[in-house]
Amino acid sequence: MPGLDDGPATTSGLRIFGAGEGLQSTLDQGFHAADVASSQKITEKIAALPHDADFFSLEFFPPKTKNGTANLRARIVRMKHALQPLFVSITWGAGGSSFNQSFDLAEKCQRELGLTTLLHLTTVDMTRQTLDRALARARALGIRNIMALKGDRPRDGSDPAAGHAANDAAVRQDFFWAVDLVRYIRKAHGNYFNIGVAAYPEGHFNASDPSSRGVEHDLPFLAEKVEAGADFIMTQLFYDMDAYADFESKVRAYPSEALKKIPIIPGILPIPSQRRFDNTLKLAHATVPDIIRAQLDPVRKNNTEWMTAGERVVTDLVGAIHERASKRPGPRGYSFFTLNQEEPVSTVLKNTHLASGARKSGASDA
Repeated sequence: MPGLDDGPATTSGLRIFGAGEGLQSTLDQGFHAADVASSQKITEKIAALPHDADFFSLEFFPPKTKNGTANLRARIVRMKHALQPLFVSITWGAGGSSFNQSFDLAEKCQRELGLTTLLHLTTVDMTRQTLDRALARARALGIRNIMALKGDRPRDGSDPAAGHAANDAAVRQDFFWAVDLVRYIRKAHGNYFNIGVAAYPEGHFNASDPSSRGVEHDLPFLAEKVEAGADFIMTQLFYDMDAYADFESKVRAYPSEALKKIPIIPGILPIPSQRRFDNTLKLAHATVPDIIRAQLDPVRKNNTEWMTAGERVVTDLVGAIHERASKRPGPRGYSFFTLNQEEPVSTVLKNTHLASGARKSGASDA
């Protein structure tokens, strides 16, 4: 993909070298029409929904191979038409390792497919120069939504702050906390971007201090991120509905006006294969209530029964979230972690009637 400095700026963000002005103008106009539909802030799209509407988003990560990217693009096209998400989110590789891949996938979603796209950015190894370049590229693509995250360093066991202190020359990092990103984006770009931040229904797990885990410990930091300019909150995945209800109540009761009405979008992982499920639980430090384990553990030796049980568990979870959210006015949102798979999410959306077009496509998730 051409970089931002590869030619004069155009409405489309693309320059066809050697093309006549008429051809370039046609290209720009075509992209402009798509931009009008997709280049909206997420909170504006939520506000435009009926007060009792349900909406959802789908999260994807950039594949490592060209074949994987082609397969995912085809999958996203099918899911766009069958499911009609309000927006999609694109993850950022550990340590910014997928900078170009994340932008390539974001461009496909935002510009080619006309999907409102939320781009993740993390603090790990993020310099001001890199962040400025990323935000400029996002603007050139018409992306107006950023998820500001602390993120994770590639798995070598190191801590970003510790690495910076120990070897500043090796790890030049200008941002350590998500709130640093929020403040910088607001200062540099005003209100151009809608900014989302993360929250943890069971508390954020800190390997260096596991005893600190808890919602009460997190709330001052969440309030700080929102007061710095965040527009909405998306949560880590969870399966314990009681924990989520307690978390949400504590957020709303916290003595910060910024937390009273900000949209909170719960994170949901449709249960994938057993291996991916177990690995994801470890990474997210999410607990599984006994009532759910009682449904999953007996069918671990039968993949078909495992998937059926998983669909039932997540369908019930979405139903519980919906029931709780229906007690207050305003649209109800759900953020689905797809793990780049089509079938588990489509099935849950069909079962819960969140997407009237959701149905089993028979397409492979390979």
